[in-house]
Amino acid sequence: MAGATHLTGAGNGQILVRRAPVSLHSLNHMTDTQRAVALVTGASRGVGRGIAVALADAGMRVFASGRTIDGTALPAEIVRVACDHTDDEAVTRLFTRVDAECGRLDVLVNCAWGGYERMVEDGRFTWATPFWDQPRWRWDAMITTGVRSAFEASQLAARTMVAARRGLIVNISHWAAQKRIGNTIYGIAKAATDKLTRDTAIELRPHGVTVVSLYPGLVRTEAVLAAGVFDLSNSESPEFSGRAVAALADDPELLTLTGSTLVAAALAQRYGFTDTDGRSPRPLTLDDV
Repeated sequence: MAGATHLTGAGNGQILVRRAPVSLHSLNHMTDTQRAVALVTGASRGVGRGIAVALADAGMRVFASGRTIDGTALPAEIVRVACDHTDDEAVTRLFTRVDAECGRLDVLVNCAWGGYERMVEDGRFTWATPFWDQPRWRWDAMITTGVRSAFEASQLAARTMVAARRGLIVNISHWAAQKRIGNTIYGIAKAATDKLTRDTAIELRPHGVTVVSLYPGLVRTEAVLAAGVFDLSNSESPEFSGRAVAALADDPELLTLTGSTLVAAALAQRYGFTDTDGRSPRPLTLDDV
């Protein structure tokens, strides 16, 4: 895109971008072989599903993976691939298929996550209990299904991206990486995700590959809407984070952001996109959460 890019620090490890608005449909004019290829893990519902939809709307060829992806309502052009991201062989088959069908991978969004499951067990809300009372399965749901799957997917994506000397890996993370928010294991998982971002970014930067952590705000996922207890006045659609990823992928100076933690709503202000309803959510800060 034309127009200068200006980088400003915002504290808390964020780098914010000020540049002219970009078109989320700029990739639509590419031929099929030129189209950017994206893989979104954990796309069966919630933020992952929204990101897959938004990237397809931006003109990318999108693969969406998840355990229950076959039953997910997605646009017909999105390729659904059933995959349990704790199954190494299934994950390898997923990346082999993307390579066989496309010969390239431009964007990986690591959104696979099992940490919000079974918050209530036997009538007891266990999410916020002290760490010594936490059910041990929750460690695997957050660390194995979350952090380990992001590491493995990043490994496989990096091999393709390094060879091509281009690519973007986005790890969906949260402010819990920087502040205790309700659950100790949650904080460990998100801190590990941000550390994964920073260290892999150092290794991949010489090869032209960018890695960032992306913090959504309060997202109107199926679970949030069903709960009926949240103030949605400053909430975001699941597609909003996908628009942030598309804008990042369209930035010619993307590599300057590698290793950063970025807030989706802050990127909207600086890249010039809005949510699906035309609104611009207010970016949250560490003090807000």
